[in-house]
Amino acid sequence: MAVASKPPIDGGTVLLTGASAGIGRALAEELAPRVAKLVIAARRVERLQALADALRAKHPRLEVHVRGCDLGDVAAARALFDEVERSVGPVDVLVNNAGVGDIGMFDLAEWGRLEKMITLNVTSLAALAHAALPRMIARRRGGILNVSSGFGLEYMPGFSAYAASKHFVSALTEGLRVEARPFGVVISQVCPGPVRTEFQEVAGQDFADQKLPSFVEISAEQCARAAVRGFAKGRAIILPSLLIRFAMLLGALTPRWLKRLVYRIVANEMRRRQEQRRAAG
Repeated sequence: MAVASKPPIDGGTVLLTGASAGIGRALAEELAPRVAKLVIAARRVERLQALADALRAKHPRLEVHVRGCDLGDVAAARALFDEVERSVGPVDVLVNNAGVGDIGMFDLAEWGRLEKMITLNVTSLAALAHAALPRMIARRRGGILNVSSGFGLEYMPGFSAYAASKHFVSALTEGLRVEARPFGVVISQVCPGPVRTEFQEVAGQDFADQKLPSFVEISAEQCARAAVRGFAKGRAIILPSLLIRFAMLLGALTPRWLKRLVYRIVANEMRRRQEQRRAAG
């Protein structure tokens, strides 16, 4: 039996998490012309409903199903997958997009905030993959696209816990890709760099007003186009911009001792700014 090298996107049933904004919304719009059934899930149901209405208007043959779910609740995330398979049908493709970030010194962060991030980025993502993969293997077809980050391949002070959560995603994706390949299941990851979304406003309580230069960012739509295009081709790792490709190459070529030396300066400056902002109220 031939092993599939591409995921069953076209005419398939796709479950997409974190679809209410940013990359998730753009992924829904990018997938809509290709899939038969699209299940979009997130906490903000009113945003999902508006997105669903817009997608149905643009693609009359598309079935769009809205599922309100707090994906930071691991049991709820697992139950979501089971319910979708019962009510909508077998999930051909799972897109694990839901995630959140945190910017700042690890020791200055609230543990509750970090714990929620790790649960969403790591445990819920793994729970959904664990729910999906046995069924896809049994059917000998399927695909999982995990939205990781450039930080899933590198690290930087001020992003320690976030990067660690994305390193888990990257390692899990690479391992499962090898495990699932003999059964026709394609598992890939997209590793964006800076994308114009709500990320910084949500993640950077002490750095929310520190904007990146526009030339280093890409749009959510550009990221989604590259992600779907690369996933459809069965690529293992999708880097959606020239900048992130260059950054990953530079990171791979830079000795760790030199990174530590440079990042020590970066960490000291970030800590100074964070402590200064907190002292000012």
